Amino acid sequence: MFAERYDALLFDLDGVLYRGDEPVVHAVEALASLRDAQARVAFLTNNSSRTPEQVVGKLRAIGIEAQAGEVVTSAVATGDVLRERGGTAYVIGMDGIRIALTDAGLELLDGEPELVDHVVVGVDVEVTYRQLARACELVERGAHLVATNADASYPVPGALWPGAGALLAVITATTGAEPEVVGKPFPPLFTSAARRVGASRPLVIGDRLDTDIAGANACGWDSLLVVTGVSTRADLAAAEGGSRPTFVAGDLRALLEDADPPRG
Repeated sequence: MFAERYDALLFDLDGVLYRGDEPVVHAVEALASLRDAQARVAFLTNNSSRTPEQVVGKLRAIGIEAQAGEVVTSAVATGDVLRERGGTAYVIGMDGIRIALTDAGLELLDGEPELVDHVVVGVDVEVTYRQLARACELVERGAHLVATNADASYPVPGALWPGAGALLAVITATTGAEPEVVGKPFPPLFTSAARRVGASRPLVIGDRLDTDIAGANACGWDSLLVVTGVSTRADLAAAEGGSRPTFVAGDLRALLEDADPPRG
């Protein structure tokens, strides 16, 4: 079985396992077969608003078994990055990032603190101008700027809403600060997931060349592009080296085949 060539499988979520509230075709059966084969899996997402338990709830609702310890959100990875540094943080973000940072031992300062060690930015649907202004002031006073991800937008039914990257852009445009970005396509999210499942030779499975595949390449890992989400075979033809996948497949059944999928 192709999947057995790797010591773990790192799955993107939206476009690979589900689209909206519906499972991607063949995803449920493929994951069940991989579980039967004792494959080690992790689930990766740039969404910093949800906790791992909430992600597990969504996966189980469509028929995919998962445990919270297998879910690595950009919030969880941000907690991993800042755990050893410690200190105080001013957070633009929702429960996912706030819980992850608290679990990592950071002290969150709300209101209008004068100084903090870190300003951490995730998606936040209730952020105010005053909060963004305070974040800018803290960065100008020396706080280290960290972003869960740099996604400019995220989809809601019939529209796009500002993502963490849009909120981050307010702060970088105001202060000129260079942020440390944790989520895809940057390596920290991927390496955090691999570390959590004890993998040294994982395969990254995703549907986006610019995030999933580019991130795998940045880590020096193999990747499988499944054309069930955003990126198409036409996009692949125009992709540059840094975003070209190792393999390409129509869906997740390729992981169960004896032969390798076609090269990307």
